[in-house]
Amino acid sequence: MQREELFRKISMENDRKMVLLVLDGLGGLPVNGKTELETAHTPNLDLLAAESELGLSHPIAPGITPGSGPAHLSLFGYDPLKYEIGRGILEALGVGIAVESRSVAVRGNFATLANGVITDRRAGRIPTAQNREIVALLSERIKMIDDAEVRLYSGEEHRFVLVLTADGLSDQLTDADPEATGLPLKYAQAKNEQAAKTARIVNRFIDRLTSELAGQLPANTCLLRGFAKYPAIPSMGELFKLKAAAIAVYPMYKGLAQLVGMEILETGRSIQDQAATLKQHYADFDFFFLHVKKTDSYGEDGDFAHKVAVIEEFDHWLPEILELTPDVLVVTGDHSTPALMKGHSWHPNPVLLKSAFQRIMPAGRRTPGRAAVVAQRSKFCETACARGVLGHFNALDVLPLMMANALKLKKYGA
Repeated sequence: MQREELFRKISMENDRKMVLLVLDGLGGLPVNGKTELETAHTPNLDLLAAESELGLSHPIAPGITPGSGPAHLSLFGYDPLKYEIGRGILEALGVGIAVESRSVAVRGNFATLANGVITDRRAGRIPTAQNREIVALLSERIKMIDDAEVRLYSGEEHRFVLVLTADGLSDQLTDADPEATGLPLKYAQAKNEQAAKTARIVNRFIDRLTSELAGQLPANTCLLRGFAKYPAIPSMGELFKLKAAAIAVYPMYKGLAQLVGMEILETGRSIQDQAATLKQHYADFDFFFLHVKKTDSYGEDGDFAHKVAVIEEFDHWLPEILELTPDVLVVTGDHSTPALMKGHSWHPNPVLLKSAFQRIMPAGRRTPGRAAVVAQRSKFCETACARGVLGHFNALDVLPLMMANALKLKKYGA
């Protein structure tokens, strides 16, 4: 029996509430002896950790550095090796773009090109308002490349979405991104003969955009990643019988949640706003995904102090969520983004799971002899999670663990 067939068979509905809190890129590496989590003042997370099961999860497999798309798919219970979904379709769905069968979508970064090399892959994270001005300009000047219709849409900060529509397009292209500064522009390459036309159109688009933005620092070129056509994927309602909702700010995460059948709840930009949205809709769904982005952004920027500050801000508003007393609560990351590395890494993610059916003894039933053990795990951080009862496991098992603790899985077999 395949995994998906199993969950279609044993999943069941009930009224228990599950909340998945994802601090993007949460895991880190020590700087001056401590990781970002170890450095942050997090009294609410620490108290929760002392009352919860802890562990470390691998988004794909040990040693594999994941992108955000596959890492989140794992958390939602989907095998990321089976569903290889390009980031472009996620970004497109996240900003409300209708993508037809003849179209290919790709996620773009505005970037800085100087003396023939990329000096900033994110164009200084230009303000979203400036992004919109640039996209409006380009949309007027670049409408067609060969026989392909060109549509551009603004995302957050330096991000945008490119949608190409024509007959015979393919998403089987390599990324047009050198993935490091100090290197020249990189063009897309066709992975097979059928994708040659699309590669030619994409590379002409890159040259055309770079020509149109000549002299417009810091955003004077682009990098393109995640070419994708619309995929076929079952919904969380079909697989897990969940009525699921997503509370996210950035388009890609909205797009991924929409792709797996979550309802997107409109929210403000702050963690406080997101917590308020969760409260407002709490009676309407049985699974909530709440996404915090800036932990990842500051990690990618190598900004240790600001990543710490976002963790502390989340901790400040955590009691607003805990007041709802969800039946199952998980706090984790989709992947690690250590500020030390300025990018995603292969290091496993801290995981905290709280439910009524956990093996960790609640505070009211502790014995004096457990005081030392409780003190050891009282800080929510990578080290405490490494010692946790959940051990090291695959992130693909996070949702099944949540469902088991919510009594949403029937017994398998006689």
